[in-house]
Amino acid sequence: MKVLLVQPPQFGKPGFTKVALVEPLGLEMVAGGLIPEHEVRIHDMRVDGNIEKALSDFRPDAVGISCCFTIDVYRTQQIAESAKAAGAPFVFIGGLHASLNPVDFANPAVDCIVIGEGEFTTRELVDALAAGGNLRDVNGLVVNTEDGQVRTPPRQQVSSLDDLPRAARHLTQDKRRRYFFNFWKPLATIETARGCPHRCNFCSVWAFFQGRCRTKSPERVADELAALKEKYILVTDDNFLLSVKRANEIADILKARGIRKQYSFQARSDTIVKHPEIIEKWKEVGLSHIFIGFESLDEEELKAVNKKNTVETNEQALKLVQDQGVSVTTAFIINQDYGHSEFERLRNYITSKHISVPQFTVLTPLPGTELFKEIESKILTKNYELYDFLHSVLPTKLDPNEFYQEFASLYRAAYINSGVFKRRALPLLAGLATRRLTFSHMRRILVSAREFADFTNYLKPPKTARHSGKAG
Repeated sequence: MKVLLVQPPQFGKPGFTKVALVEPLGLEMVAGGLIPEHEVRIHDMRVDGNIEKALSDFRPDAVGISCCFTIDVYRTQQIAESAKAAGAPFVFIGGLHASLNPVDFANPAVDCIVIGEGEFTTRELVDALAAGGNLRDVNGLVVNTEDGQVRTPPRQQVSSLDDLPRAARHLTQDKRRRYFFNFWKPLATIETARGCPHRCNFCSVWAFFQGRCRTKSPERVADELAALKEKYILVTDDNFLLSVKRANEIADILKARGIRKQYSFQARSDTIVKHPEIIEKWKEVGLSHIFIGFESLDEEELKAVNKKNTVETNEQALKLVQDQGVSVTTAFIINQDYGHSEFERLRNYITSKHISVPQFTVLTPLPGTELFKEIESKILTKNYELYDFLHSVLPTKLDPNEFYQEFASLYRAAYINSGVFKRRALPLLAGLATRRLTFSHMRRILVSAREFADFTNYLKPPKTARHSGKAG
């Protein structure tokens, strides 16, 4: 069968996708499970928005659309309808949001939803379509019928991640130079583990993976890294240091095999504090950046989101990483109860701790999370395009105009007034000289920084693809 896999387009002003456009690794993994039995193409609408041409040129037998993020629901619905209108016989949806909220795709243009991990479910689904089989015999689906949605038996998760297919990266070969993470370009991503043992109530990842944690073997990780041509590697794991022993083994293999890249991964501060030697070891093999979820400067707020960590531990980890010369992104969640003093405190904290790459997001109860269930009655809107972590879907203590002025001031203080771009001038000029970076790319990042720092952008509602009454 001919299968077209689609990544929805990006949108928003401001928006995080403007400072990080990474390869559609999930679709590449699904494609890897379909090849060679089926002919597969990937259409990334963030790079090429012309879905109609992709459909008419390829004439797929089945179209699969990724809906990992809540803000992509309406665009995913539209793509499904476009595919059906173009004559696609079968349309299916997968991804994190779709798995946790399949009711959002009880749409005549959608034939079924793939629930959970998609590699093997999608393979069986397409095999069944090719053979004219009954979809209800395929585990891990929600099938749309005239009588409503029907769930097939749940699919057991793959026990060993080493059994997963290799990502079919060749299907995005013509687009790979377009993918980046801030000023990291060319960029590739790699997944080495799935799940997280912690239960932060705002996180949908552990719910998607049913509370389980699994890892690829160090040898499999090293083999995948060795096959990548890109210099910059973003590890997509939600907690790369899930197993410090495994992280040590991976570093040892990379060093022994002479695999040298620049790496970015996400880790918890308590793990870093317990095992500071792991940061030094990874620095030797190319670690350049770490993402740490600080979430808050207030212990009670950390308890409220079930973080099970402390401000002191966050600060200890920050110093340990900074002392190794590794860049740190510290992520903070802005609570709707913040007043002027809380915003001022956070601005001062960023400056005093010399945090060069902070990230600020508004507390957002994503559908399917524990937080959503706890406070659903307080939510002001079910317009999914406001669930971008930059708009509040809950009532704010401050007037919205004041709230967004303060929120934007955090980005302005961190990136515009701090002179962060001036301090990076030499590396950026070197990137231009080697043609690794382009002027258009640099302009995109600079424009994005200004958008984050302009509070009026948060007061304007996003250009809605379609606010469906069914969503939520």
